[in-house]
Amino acid sequence: MGSLGAILSHPDDFYPLLKLKMAVRHAGKQIPPEPHWAFCYTMLHKVSRSFGLVIQQLDTKLRNAVCIFYLVLRALDTVEDDTSVPTDVKVPILMAFHRHIYDRDWHFSFLLVTDWVIVKPMLIETLDEESGGTKEYKVLMDEFHHVSTAFLELEKGYQEAIEDITKRMGAGMAKFICKEVETIDDYDEYCHYVAGLVGLGLSKLFHASGSEDLASDSLSNSMGLFLQKTNIIRDYLEDINEIPKSRMFWPRQIWSKYVNKLEDLKYEENSVKSVQCLNDMVTNALLHVEDCLTYMSALRAPANFRFCAIPQIMAIGTLALCYNNIEVFRGVVKLRRGLTAKVIERTKNMSDVYGAFFDFSCMLKSKVRRFCFDST
Repeated sequence: MGSLGAILSHPDDFYPLLKLKMAVRHAGKQIPPEPHWAFCYTMLHKVSRSFGLVIQQLDTKLRNAVCIFYLVLRALDTVEDDTSVPTDVKVPILMAFHRHIYDRDWHFSFLLVTDWVIVKPMLIETLDEESGGTKEYKVLMDEFHHVSTAFLELEKGYQEAIEDITKRMGAGMAKFICKEVETIDDYDEYCHYVAGLVGLGLSKLFHASGSEDLASDSLSNSMGLFLQKTNIIRDYLEDINEIPKSRMFWPRQIWSKYVNKLEDLKYEENSVKSVQCLNDMVTNALLHVEDCLTYMSALRAPANFRFCAIPQIMAIGTLALCYNNIEVFRGVVKLRRGLTAKVIERTKNMSDVYGAFFDFSCMLKSKVRRFCFDST
């Protein structure tokens, strides 16, 4: 009824939603016949339908490289995200992950056992049904050898770029398992490791394909940081309620101005301070907008452009929705599906990006005025 209600409230969403559904269905049928590639693309569509749709528009060789890049980093992220994994087990996996992608026999198995057991080349991992991950991530880990097999078929330039980013990201993730995000510099460093490096890696893959000039590390980094900071802001409640241990990515330098403990932001008696802190976090994320627009304006290939632009528009839209919104601390805040479908359908060139950023900036501006009025 929720979806029907949304369509009735926004009837102009219906056609974009229908087109999106048909496009997703069509993309799901474009699965390569080889078993390892079939696994990779099937898994891609399961863990991220929208990403799986946009990636289909890329040139074949680049599409394969980006698909494997995404799945490798998704597997790495799954290890980092699982708070039930002991640090002395997790850190070595993260540090060595860039070597495992060359091993066709290495994979994870998620089993409901009482203890962690490491068997080389296989990791057998404890996973409680309610605290581990989704079924799709379990399958990705258990059958990671398909990803390695596909990786080894990529051209050497793609392999080197993926290995380099995986190595640097794994080391950065390992560092922050043992380190709190205290300052804004820490926050930027953490986001660089988990997302800025994705931007650098994609720029390298674009360049290796011959479709783009190599973008600067600074601009590539900002593309990743803008998306990651948006996710960290939106996912506050999910992260703070993580079992068995909270995940805390908001920098103390920001939240300590408003509350004594980060978890205090979710309590109703702190609503005013919580919203002030939230707005501070959103303002920090918006510092990357100019770099993102500069990066996108330099892209030449239309498919590469759409691949990069759609997530960025979704991010500025999510930030506009989150700003001055207490619901961030009460539940899930996200753009409605119809609006997402419109963004995917309508984003074709830089004029579309400027228009979307302008519209969401106007929404933000109106909420800033409201916040200032409410604070006086």
